[in-house]
Amino acid sequence: MAVSKEQVEEALRGVLEPEIRKPLVELGLVGEPINAWGSKVVVPIGVIADPLPYEDALKSAVLPALVQANLANKVDVELRGLSEQEIKRLRNLIQPPTDAEARSIANPIGHEQGRPNQFMEAGSKTRVLGISSGKGGVGKSSTTVNLAIALAKKGYEVGILDADVYGFSVPKMLGISRNPLLIDDLMLPPVAYGVRCISVGFFVSDETPVIWRGPMLHKALEQFLVDVYWGDLDFLLLDMPPGTGDVALSMGQYLPKSEILVVTTPQPAAQRVAQRSAYAAKQLKLPLRGVIENMSWFVGDDGKKYLLFGEGGGKVLADDLGVPLLAQIPLTPDIRVGGDDGVPITAAEPDSDIAKAYDALASAVEALGPARVYRSELKVKG
Repeated sequence: MAVSKEQVEEALRGVLEPEIRKPLVELGLVGEPINAWGSKVVVPIGVIADPLPYEDALKSAVLPALVQANLANKVDVELRGLSEQEIKRLRNLIQPPTDAEARSIANPIGHEQGRPNQFMEAGSKTRVLGISSGKGGVGKSSTTVNLAIALAKKGYEVGILDADVYGFSVPKMLGISRNPLLIDDLMLPPVAYGVRCISVGFFVSDETPVIWRGPMLHKALEQFLVDVYWGDLDFLLLDMPPGTGDVALSMGQYLPKSEILVVTTPQPAAQRVAQRSAYAAKQLKLPLRGVIENMSWFVGDDGKKYLLFGEGGGKVLADDLGVPLLAQIPLTPDIRVGGDDGVPITAAEPDSDIAKAYDALASAVEALGPARVYRSELKVKG
């Protein structure tokens, strides 16, 4: 008996496209099954690029669902590139273009006048977390990456915007070596460990210094907000550059919903520098939510804790700022190794003490709840 498209769609109803992260059936990517000889069925799946960089991930999601449905003695998947017309249809399906009137009230930003900033639209559920520090070298990027993965493991939709334009490192830490794909004029951020990521690092080589004046930097950040398909995120993490420069100003303007988390080390000198970043957030009227103390201690082979960078800096900073100390993250070479190898410790060693520390940080962030609640029914009428 021939297998129908309806049977195939029923079998695949819960299967997501790995990077758009919506059901294949909902996206209209499931084709008419081919009933071949010997009770074999071939199921065509439309793909946005041919070859598809994540072909294995797609097939490993589709094939088990087809086998479990027991549609035929043998099933196979055939990936086919979408036509230009189909790409445009898909683009309009996942992120419908808004008309001029709608765009004018959808919080257009900077050079992108008339382009909607989805994270500022009424009813957006996305919590935007700016991970900041007063200076470099305190583990801000590793904190961002591991916190993002820990949140994703809790079932949240998570993205990272690598806003450290001059010192980008997030793609390497996540093990992403390919550029974003395009769906018509929309960038599709690569996904690793359940986390979407966009970064200048996808567009310049590691050896190329980013030598940009402010307007170019702002333009890039704007495009990362409006020209990228982020989907329906629960959390967007911003890996901020150290200090209080142009990016902090831009993010304060573009994303006034941002909540700021400050990363410091235990030493008093680092705590004093981190304080500047916190005060900058207050001046920009961005809610400061908590302090993360990194490199809090090192556990030697003898099982003892060694306070290599002193102690108490994170608690002092949190008390001075009137916010909670959300976590103390131990120092371990495994964090550095995971970042270098593109397999962060929360993914590589999920049962380790350090991974549990990041899980506890994710729970603390979750428990804080959003800093501001925007209700669509509350509008100022002219």
